[in-house]
Amino acid sequence: MATLIASIRLVVATMLICVVGYSLVILSVAPLVPDAAQGSLITAADGKVVGSRLIAQKFEQPRYVWPRPSSAGKEGYDATSAAGSNKSPTSEDLTKRAKELIGRHGATAERPLPAELAAASGGGLDPHISEGAALYQAKRVAEARGIPLARIEATIDEHAFAPGGFLTPDRLVNVLELNLALDQLGKAK
Repeated sequence: MATLIASIRLVVATMLICVVGYSLVILSVAPLVPDAAQGSLITAADGKVVGSRLIAQKFEQPRYVWPRPSSAGKEGYDATSAAGSNKSPTSEDLTKRAKELIGRHGATAERPLPAELAAASGGGLDPHISEGAALYQAKRVAEARGIPLARIEATIDEHAFAPGGFLTPDRLVNVLELNLALDQLGKAK
């Protein structure tokens, strides 16, 4: 009987610490990081929420930098269905999608498509692409916007960051933030 009572005390103490205590700590610390606590929302100049820094969105117009493909949800980029496709590399569906993306990006043997622009991320909603993948698309974006290529490349460079500091070999670009900045370039004409 003493063992049963000790076990019950241990369960109650563990629940108080792990459930109640942890929840109180998180709820008290979250307001200190308001951006992250509110979903890292991005607002346009007019104050309208246009997305989150943490979730990829679908961009298909030539004037925009395109994100990685998404397998989240039926049409992709569905934040309520974050998941990879779980398809084998030999899947006909993946091969077909990759061929479509290669053609859409105008990739050739001399100018191969960066792998991340043909393959979805694990969760299907990765909001970042590498700086190299963004620069790969710069010519198309510049032509569609009628803006000099050098200005598009400079904007990509301004928005690139190394998440691990000097330990990260590749710099990343948040696609939504970059596309909002590109929209501002068009207004500055």
